Amino acid sequence: MIEQFRNRFQLEASKFDAYAKCFNRIEVPAKTTLLNEGEISKRMFFIEKGCIREWFNNDGKDVTCQFFFEQEAVGSIESFKKNIPGLTTIETIEPSVLWWIHQEDALRVIEEIKDIPRLRDLFIDKIFERTFDYMKYFFSAIKDSPQERYLRLLAERPEVIRRVPQHYIASYMGISSVHLSRIKSKLSKR
Repeated sequence: MIEQFRNRFQLEASKFDAYAKCFNRIEVPAKTTLLNEGEISKRMFFIEKGCIREWFNNDGKDVTCQFFFEQEAVGSIESFKKNIPGLTTIETIEPSVLWWIHQEDALRVIEEIKDIPRLRDLFIDKIFERTFDYMKYFFSAIKDSPQERYLRLLAERPEVIRRVPQHYIASYMGISSVHLSRIKSKLSKR
């Protein structure tokens, strides 16, 4: 994964090597909690292989709010940046290979890349992309029926349908697993 970053960002070798030393590779099994709701986030993760979900507890029921896959970054951005308790739990769904960077190193790297327009713009684009994903999720939960949400998920993020257990998809959609099964059955009859 580090070599993919090297090819993608094309920084001078010494600068890239210094940044690369900040990252640590780990392999973790499915159902590994990377951050608990209420903890202050001290690490940001990049997924080489695997699937991660972000969720929160709503009166004893977990509500999934996002899924992450290969080549994506995941962390509690608000907690990470502001040193406040995180609002979500982050856990692996599949056995995963992750690269993590400690908060101090990440904030230093982010500060330094502000002077490199290409990297600064990429970082800003990723933040906007994540914000846009949450906005779509929020608006869809308000205005779309469960069937419309499922069809949108199928069209826009088919890897979720292929790789994520049905009970997590139902949680993400705000419905029961039984209701999701009915939707899928109804759609398969068409």
